Amino acid sequence: MPVYASPSSPSLLGVFAHPDDESLLAGGVLAQHAARGARTRVITATWAPGSHRAAELAEALTVLGAGPPRLLGYRDAHNDASAPERPRFCDAPLDEAIVQLVTQLREFRPDIVVTHDAVGQLTGHPDHRHTHRVALLAVQAAGLAHLYPDAGEPWQIRALYAATHPHSGVDALGPLLTDVGKTVLSVPDEYVTTTVDVTPWVDQKWRAITSHRGEVARERSLPGILTRLPEDTRRVIISTEHFTRLSPLPIPGNPHRLTA
Repeated sequence: MPVYASPSSPSLLGVFAHPDDESLLAGGVLAQHAARGARTRVITATWAPGSHRAAELAEALTVLGAGPPRLLGYRDAHNDASAPERPRFCDAPLDEAIVQLVTQLREFRPDIVVTHDAVGQLTGHPDHRHTHRVALLAVQAAGLAHLYPDAGEPWQIRALYAATHPHSGVDALGPLLTDVGKTVLSVPDEYVTTTVDVTPWVDQKWRAITSHRGEVARERSLPGILTRLPEDTRRVIISTEHFTRLSPLPIPGNPHRLTA
């Protein structure tokens, strides 16, 4: 896609649990923002920098225009070989994980952050849910000068989005996951605040997804499931991305009492 330099294109930081989450959940919007001249970057919580999945992630991010990988290097909750010398991300000290992300936020200074939703993206993976928690805490902490003062100058993002799946949006995908013994966790449609048609970038998104060759080869992984589908069906599934906008700042209300 051509690059359209635009000072109004907001910079975008993706914060995801595993290599391939960025491509599956937000590959379209990452490609869209990069094509418009915006700065984009992805932080990945798990897998060691020298692992095969880190190399695949580097390829996917090149396709999406999101720069080199930035891995926190924790162990995947379901794969001890992902980072044998490190603790599982879910078990690591919370402050340790937060300060690493705060440092990245203050260095990159993004306008928008995109991360997982609270239910853990369809399958409820514990790393997805924990990444959601850490991202929410880090986004708020990054804007407060007295928290983690050694992690850089404070930075307050403009918007925080959780990539999600509405009940009405999993009709084609749900049976494919249940057929391989996976759960399907979605949210009520009214929870979705933003639905992005990424059709102009769907080929780019698919190239990024298939860069994760180890996952494509697995029968039960989502990249593997998508690879086995007819192209028309697959394009329908991956051409729309859903998000819930979450507020990183206090929302004004009644100044004298709590209101619902």
